[in-house]
Amino acid sequence: MKELQIQLNVSVLTLDELSAADRELVERAKGMTRTSYSPYSHFSVGAALRLADNRIFCGSNQENAAFPIGMCAERTAFFYAQATAPDTAPVAIAIAAFTGGSFLKQPISPCGACRQALLEAETRYKQPIRVILYGEETIYVVDSMRSLLPLTFDGSEME
Repeated sequence: MKELQIQLNVSVLTLDELSAADRELVERAKGMTRTSYSPYSHFSVGAALRLADNRIFCGSNQENAAFPIGMCAERTAFFYAQATAPDTAPVAIAIAAFTGGSFLKQPISPCGACRQALLEAETRYKQPIRVILYGEETIYVVDSMRSLLPLTFDGSEME
């Protein structure tokens, strides 16, 4: 048997160590948690997506009693950006979560559906999307969505 090892490089930072542009994305993501509609989980997520032309598109999670027809914050921001600026590549996304009266101490990571949607954007635009995962005590930065979704299915298999 042969074994495949997959390695993930994650930068662990504080808010002060982020660039001004990344701090802006984090603050916008944190602000978007206020627009979350999450009456069932009480888990508010905000996302801010920067495009190559520096425009920022934001989203928050939207729940529905008829699960699973809600939408995650990451895809809300991404689909809004794609509907508005389909020819401009996304270059970075920040994600923050708020529950129980405060932001999470440790970062959360996008779900599989969000990873897949953003991976396809990386494939489509032929450039990585930096991922900034915010936590009050720790911030993780990953250089691409592909790093968060190894052994990918990106559509090239169907060509």
